[in-house]
Amino acid sequence: MGLAQDPRLRAVRWRDLLALSKGEIAWELALSAPWLAVGLLGFHAEWYVAALLSSFFFFLTGLRQVHNACHYMLGISRWLCDVGLLLLSVLMLSAMHAVQVTHLHHHRHCLDEDDVEAATAKLPAWRALLLGPLHPVRLHYWGFCLGNRSKRLWIAGEVAAITVTLLLVFAVLDIWALKCLAVTMLVGECFTGFFAVWSVHHDCSRSEIARTQRGWLKNFVSYNMLFHLEHHLFPNVPTCHLPKLARRIDRAAPQLRTKNVY
Repeated sequence: MGLAQDPRLRAVRWRDLLALSKGEIAWELALSAPWLAVGLLGFHAEWYVAALLSSFFFFLTGLRQVHNACHYMLGISRWLCDVGLLLLSVLMLSAMHAVQVTHLHHHRHCLDEDDVEAATAKLPAWRALLLGPLHPVRLHYWGFCLGNRSKRLWIAGEVAAITVTLLLVFAVLDIWALKCLAVTMLVGECFTGFFAVWSVHHDCSRSEIARTQRGWLKNFVSYNMLFHLEHHLFPNVPTCHLPKLARRIDRAAPQLRTKNVY
């Protein structure tokens, strides 16, 4: 019996966690903007430690926004979520509708042989890191292959927009901060296969699905992105409500929290 059919988990309340308040919607939509601004300012002023730290958190919070938009749970219309994915594609230099297609496929076929997103989770850590640059390439390819006509159009548009952006940044505009940010985003994409996939799925199986994390500081610093088991069990619950969901799951099935990310 899989976790989804476990009667203890089926009794967990979650539908009251779906709705976002106006304040939560505003928070989710603005989450990455301050980190982007500070990162650009830091690169411009050559405060590289602050700039790199801010760029890391921009990438992390951008992934959280992408993830919620992929599931259409930002509290806005589906069309606006798609527009948000397009905007984040340009800022983070990856076609986020390809990420969406492969991520939703991952939910339907979690850790199966054809689970494209989780391929790195089946590798040793060193190989997941070494093959990191191939991960976004594979997501783009399979996102286009698995997507319907609408998703393919979004992906093609995003790839075109990213290409134009890179040409502007490196061949036309002479703005050092933009060049630095673009390089950090490209490097960040090379590590997603390890940090966003391997870390939350390694040594898991179809019966265990994913890892989770406890400890307020780790979850605060990671913007609650490590409640991955909870997300797989109840994928429609927005990230900001996952801590509350985790407490309910802990009461129903406390043994599940033993498989931590860190």
